[in-house]
Amino acid sequence: MAGAFRLTVYSLVSDLMPEKKTSRLSGFYAKPLTERIAAVSEWAELSVVETATLSGGLTPALANQMVENAIGMFALPFGIGVNLLINGRDYLAPMAVEEPSVIAAVGNAARLARAGGGFQTGSTPSVMIGQVQLLDVPDLAVAAQAVLAADPVLGKLVDSQMPSMVARGGGFRGIEVRPLHDTPVGPMLIVHLLIDCMDAMGANVINTAVEAVAPLLESLTGGRANLRILSNLTDRRRAWAECTIPVSAFATDPVEGFSVAKGIADANAFAWADPYRAATHNKGIMNGIDPIAIATGNDWRAIEAGAHAYAARDGQYRSLTDWRLVDGSGGPALFGRIELPLAVGIVGGATRVHPTAQTALKILGVTTARELAEVMAAVGLAQNLGALRALAAEGIQHGHMALHARQAALAAGVPADQVDRVAAQLAAEENVKASRAAEIWAAQRGEDNEQ
Repeated sequence: MAGAFRLTVYSLVSDLMPEKKTSRLSGFYAKPLTERIAAVSEWAELSVVETATLSGGLTPALANQMVENAIGMFALPFGIGVNLLINGRDYLAPMAVEEPSVIAAVGNAARLARAGGGFQTGSTPSVMIGQVQLLDVPDLAVAAQAVLAADPVLGKLVDSQMPSMVARGGGFRGIEVRPLHDTPVGPMLIVHLLIDCMDAMGANVINTAVEAVAPLLESLTGGRANLRILSNLTDRRRAWAECTIPVSAFATDPVEGFSVAKGIADANAFAWADPYRAATHNKGIMNGIDPIAIATGNDWRAIEAGAHAYAARDGQYRSLTDWRLVDGSGGPALFGRIELPLAVGIVGGATRVHPTAQTALKILGVTTARELAEVMAAVGLAQNLGALRALAAEGIQHGHMALHARQAALAAGVPADQVDRVAAQLAAEENVKASRAAEIWAAQRGEDNEQ
C-alpha cells in the first residue's frame, strides 16, 4: 500500500514538475484533491503526520489550551497559491480562506508576473515599537530631554529582559519621544522603545520591556505611567514587493494587452485619490496576505490594523499599491509595487503550537520572519493585480462566476460530489443563485432516477 502511494506521488510530481522543482503548476486546480495533496507533500517533503495536519491538525485538547472557554474548532479551507516566483525562487503559498476566487486570483496573477521575471522583494529589520504613556508630566520638553539622555541606561534595562533575543542579534535599538500637547485629557509624553524582535512577532517581548522601563521613565519625567503596550502600526518593520510585466502578457482575445494594463493603472489611481475605493482596493490586498497569516498562525488582526493605519499615514486613506505604465526593456510594461508594515513571526505563539501552522511554514520553506513577510507582500501584490485585471478586463462578476456558482450549489444543499455538475449549469445560465441551484439539482435528480 505504501509503495503504491509513493508511486502515485512520484508520477504526479514528475507530471507537474517535469524538469525541476517549480511552483508553475499548470492545471493544478483541475487535479483531484488527493493528487493536489500528494504533490504538495512531495514538494515540501512532508511526513505522513505532517500531511495529515492538512485535514485539521488541531485537537480539542490543544484548542482547550490555546483559548479560554473552548468548545471546539472552526475549520477553514486550506489551499495553495501556485506559480509564485520571488527573488528568483519558486514558492507555494499556503492560504487558509473561505472566499471563492482568492487563491485562483493569486495563481493567475503570479503567472502573469513570471512574464517579467516574477516578484522582487525586500524588507527592513524586524523592529517593533513599544509605547509608554506618561501623564501629569510637569514639563514635556525637559522630560523629553531627560528620557533621550538616558538612552544607554534604558537600553541595558530593555536588553536584560530578553537575553535570548539579544544572543540571537536582536534587542534594543533606540528611544523616541513624542510630546502630545493637545489631547482630550491634556498634555502627555509618549515614549517609544524600538526593539528588534528578529524572527518573533514580538508582542510578548515588547509588552515585557515596556512594563520593565515604566518605573524608570516615571522617575526621569516626574510623570505617571498609564498605558504600556506595543503598537500595531509597525512602520519600522515593513516589507515590499515589485514586479514589471510586459503589457503583451495581458492580451486575451479579443482584448489587447495595453488597454488592460492601462485599465489597471487607472483603477489604482482611483484608489490612491478616493478613500471609498481605497478601502475596497486594500481589502483585496489583504485577501492575499491574511490567508497566509492565518495558515502560519500569525496575528492577522494586528497585520490588518497596521496596514490600514499605514495607508492613512499622510492624513488621507490611500491605496497600498502603486501600478503604472512604464517603458520596459522590450516595450511598454506595467510596473507594480506594494509596501506595508508586516509584523510576522516564525517562532513562538500559535505559529509553534498549531500543528497545521507548522506544516504551512514547511510548505513555504521560509527560514526567517523577514522572508515570510516578503512572500506575504508579493502575494498581496499578486492578489491586487488579479482583482484589478478582472475589473479592467471583464468585470469582477464574470471572472468569478464559476467559483461563486459552487458556493451557491453548496448553499442549496447539493451533495459535494454533484456540486461541479450543478455549478456548471449555473455559470452557463449566468444565474448564480441558491434558489436556481436547488431547481437544477431537483431536475437532475429526476433525470438520474429515470435512467
